[in-house]
Amino acid sequence: MGALAAFVGYAAAFAIVLAGLDAMGASQQQAANGLFAATLTIGICGVWLALKTRTPAAVAWSTPGAAFLASTALLPGGFPATIAAFITCALLLTATGFLTVLAQLVSRTPKQVANALLAGVLLKLCLAPALALGSIPQLFLPVFAAWLIGLLWHRLAAMPFAVLAFLAVLVYTVNTGETTQTQLVSSSGSLLSGLSPVIPQFSLTAIISVGIPLYLITMAGQNIPGFAVLELNGFKVDRQPLLITTGLASLLAAPLGSIPVNMSAITAAMMCGEDAGRDPAKQYQAAVTCGSIFIVLAFAAGTLTQLAVSAPTELIIAVAGLALLPALAASLTAAFSDSTQIEAPALTFLIAASGMTLFGIGGAFWGIVTGVIVWWLKHLKNSRSKG
Repeated sequence: MGALAAFVGYAAAFAIVLAGLDAMGASQQQAANGLFAATLTIGICGVWLALKTRTPAAVAWSTPGAAFLASTALLPGGFPATIAAFITCALLLTATGFLTVLAQLVSRTPKQVANALLAGVLLKLCLAPALALGSIPQLFLPVFAAWLIGLLWHRLAAMPFAVLAFLAVLVYTVNTGETTQTQLVSSSGSLLSGLSPVIPQFSLTAIISVGIPLYLITMAGQNIPGFAVLELNGFKVDRQPLLITTGLASLLAAPLGSIPVNMSAITAAMMCGEDAGRDPAKQYQAAVTCGSIFIVLAFAAGTLTQLAVSAPTELIIAVAGLALLPALAASLTAAFSDSTQIEAPALTFLIAASGMTLFGIGGAFWGIVTGVIVWWLKHLKNSRSKG
């Protein structure tokens, strides 16, 4: 189960990570470095936390965060500004582990508004499969068919099947130009030799437009559900050390282009069941296996990045969009679960999805600000009416 969780987690999200890094102005080498650093960090943190806590405390990259990056306009300052945003997010994640007041402040954000923000940033990528169906049907239809076959067999098989079909399409139908088999094989070696940190370029725009929204999305979309999965399965969770560990790890990996890492809900759920062992006290071993495989998979980053560069942009983004469909459906359902409070999540969703900017700051920030203000104003009005 640990091996399956690693395969599902990696296959379902690596395309999203590459799409996010590409949208933020990363070069091919920088994208490969970022994928490598994120995957290695996930593996090391996953093994460490599983052994330390004796729970299936799975670690993953911020998939919703990567989707947010993929739908965000390039920052002034390019990829160095994005690195500054990654560092900002990592510092906030670490601070949340040290400061309970910050954790409480995040938890007070209305869940409907947080889910509407998540749905808004996912929408653009989730439209990509439909767009690919119209623009490159000969390339996308085999991927979609494989995804559907996997879904009908088992929902967890959908994305692994789609990724295998995606790789097959690249190998057999995409003209890779000068990309040869030898180049693909040697790309892992060049990855290691090309590892170098990016000097961050801090700016208020980078911090507010990307750093803070990335932090909120990572907390609401990954960390909080990840903790909930462990607690619902009867595991005692001390949240603060987990936040500090993943926050500091994200901080160390950020200069190499790594998106934040965090607690995982999906892979943790896979490793909390009987398939990971009937004795809950030993289910942490699945998380150790999962983390160990991620460490190995990190060294495939160069090859996968080279293959992704060879593919049409529409195809790689469409694969990412397929992976995000369940998250979009779940976040939309949760966003509009309260029939008395639909305006605030609706505004958050629309502003975040619009791609608008105001004073140089992107729509994700303004969406959450607008949603929270409208939510609490209406809440106060309703409270006074009842009083």
